[in-house]
Amino acid sequence: MAPAVVVTGLAAEPDADLFDVVELGDTKARILSAAFRRLASEGYAALSVREIAKDAGVNHALINYHFRSKDQLVIEVLDAANRRLLARQDEMYRSPGGYAQKWAQARRFYESDLASGFVRVQAELWAASFSNLELRERFMPRLLAWKQRVRDAVGEAVASLAAKGIVLPSPFSAEIIASWISEFWLGMEMGDLLGDPHQSEQSRAALDAVEQLLAWVDERLAAQAGAAAPPPPTRSRRARSRP
Repeated sequence: MAPAVVVTGLAAEPDADLFDVVELGDTKARILSAAFRRLASEGYAALSVREIAKDAGVNHALINYHFRSKDQLVIEVLDAANRRLLARQDEMYRSPGGYAQKWAQARRFYESDLASGFVRVQAELWAASFSNLELRERFMPRLLAWKQRVRDAVGEAVASLAAKGIVLPSPFSAEIIASWISEFWLGMEMGDLLGDPHQSEQSRAALDAVEQLLAWVDERLAAQAGAAAPPPPTRSRRARSRP
């Protein structure tokens, strides 16, 4: 599910990397792309299947053929986008680098998602789920899957710290920390979408504070690793070791 100023406009090609023609087929990719743009600019309530067909340059009947209903269409929009974005997130977790570096990368991802319209698309489906039980039953597992990814990543980080002798006090479990991160992030998204500059400023200050804390952790780990490493041999020691 990422950084520093409120972005109100959409990128020129917000979904260029989200709907792969090779993966989905040309017609389906064009329909999903058109639906994404309509959701991001007008919202779920105003979504018109006929307008999506017009934007995609396809016959209205093709949308019914591929997706059967508007709710199925919007869920597939979310799924297609999510596959790319979650793969990007997983790659970040696996990549080398300190905690602060990865936090900063997650922030850049968020700003990109905000600018592309993805954050609004997800928020629109969440809001529509309040009064649409069928949509809610399909949307919530996808939101919970993202939260689980956050819990897994935090769990791995906490376990790694413990293995290096840095054990957090008992109230600060991986589950609690992951909940702080995911619920804060969702609240930040709502504030950014509503365009409240004060809340946005406060959110960025909070993100900065966490990044500074993680940089402190990285520095402590680096110092610990340096202390544990054997000192490099001096010139005189190397001379004595020669045969």
